[in-house]
Amino acid sequence: MFRELAPLLRQRAVLLTVTHLEEDQIRVNVLPKQVGTGDNTALTTPFSVTGTADELDEQLPQAFVQFVGKHLELKNTLESAKAEMDAAAKLAKEEAKSKTKAVAKKPETPAAKPEPSKPAPCLGLFDSVPAQAEPTTTNSDEDEILKEIQDNEQSDDDTEHDLEDQPAAA
Repeated sequence: MFRELAPLLRQRAVLLTVTHLEEDQIRVNVLPKQVGTGDNTALTTPFSVTGTADELDEQLPQAFVQFVGKHLELKNTLESAKAEMDAAAKLAKEEAKSKTKAVAKKPETPAAKPEPSKPAPCLGLFDSVPAQAEPTTTNSDEDEILKEIQDNEQSDDDTEHDLEDQPAAA
């Protein structure tokens, strides 16, 4: 009988109670104790058998073998499930970290920033506007007006030069 309980006893303490019931009936209770605070309560499920002394002598060792076997099977299943959940949680954390790092490393595409324009050259009072600095417009009326202004300026310049070339009247 104790040979069959030995694998369970290696894992945890077991409380064994034997009680006489009516006439020749005997009840045997096997109560596995909780090992730690994180221990699953399914591993502390009690086992109870009732029968005559002859029945218990004959069948109790086999009943203990089945109980201990199921107990160890449940323990292994719980441990493997816990290991799988821990591995899945670790993998999920690593994936989350890698996604976070990928988002952090991903270069942000800046909004189209206008290139800094070169400041317009400082013109003196009599300097003419360089051709490249003239505004380009698509409106033909504006083009005509600007051309007229430039023509008038040139004709005014020519008139001034002509006046300078003439001898002064006395």
